[in-house]
Amino acid sequence: MANFLFYTITVLIWGSTWLGIKFQLGVVDPALSVSYRFALAALILFAWCFARRLPLKFCRAEHLFIALQGVFLFAVNYLLFYLAELQITSGLAAVVFSTIVVMNLINGRLFLGTPIEVKVLVGGALGMVGLVLLFWPDMVATDFSGPIFVGMLLSFAATYLASLGNILSVRNQRHKLPIIQTNAFGMAYGSACMALIVVVRGTSITIEMTAPYLVSLVYLALFGSVIAFGCYLSLVGRIGAGRAAYATLLFPVVALGLSTFWEGYSWTLHGVCGIILILSGNYLAMAGRKVIPERKSRVQKAVVMDV
Repeated sequence: MANFLFYTITVLIWGSTWLGIKFQLGVVDPALSVSYRFALAALILFAWCFARRLPLKFCRAEHLFIALQGVFLFAVNYLLFYLAELQITSGLAAVVFSTIVVMNLINGRLFLGTPIEVKVLVGGALGMVGLVLLFWPDMVATDFSGPIFVGMLLSFAATYLASLGNILSVRNQRHKLPIIQTNAFGMAYGSACMALIVVVRGTSITIEMTAPYLVSLVYLALFGSVIAFGCYLSLVGRIGAGRAAYATLLFPVVALGLSTFWEGYSWTLHGVCGIILILSGNYLAMAGRKVIPERKSRVQKAVVMDV
């Protein structure tokens, strides 16, 4: 039941964050907005840690792995995706990002020795085909050359960094690093990394003092970062990076569902078939999952108050 709750919360929140991101674009540099987002998220998590008197002491080696997770998962991958979407559509970026399912399975095998489950791989393949159908109009209208090719390369690089961040989270949880504190420091490191990039690029330090920007910033920090990442990384530790990553295939489904009401999105036969394939792949990948008792006991204590 806890896994289903984490999964559902992750999908619903991240599927809706596109609304918040729309209000972040325009005046403030994207890298600076990402830095603001994760700085605020880190402050929220640290405040929770102090209120709950959670231990915050880690050795240098532990801080190194936490920082790596933060840079890969809460910083550089976001910047690369912002740069990519200057060249390609969000639909094409979503199709590229769906490859994180396969990347997590392969990286889990390479770095953690996790077996590759055939049904998860097949379920992921079905989901990716479904996502292609879902964004079929974008696919057929795209000339895969020049700037589009660069945008796709940036998207693949961003996806791979996010996958490494997932694997680092599994590694950290296996070494009994608590998720709340790890996310607090990781988001702080990620925010600092983005701030450094802003300074190196010579970008002006600004903030948009309007209600849409500030409200969306709080939403992305509290819900899109603190809560959603807490749930998602809890899933990564409980059911594995491959299965947890399947949630990424459902984000566009939620986003398009909201777009139906907000922007008048019109569904097509390709889109409906895509939804069916995504849901079928999701069922195949998630059905009959067995939790390894030892790993479950390690993670449960760390995720009691993640959300």
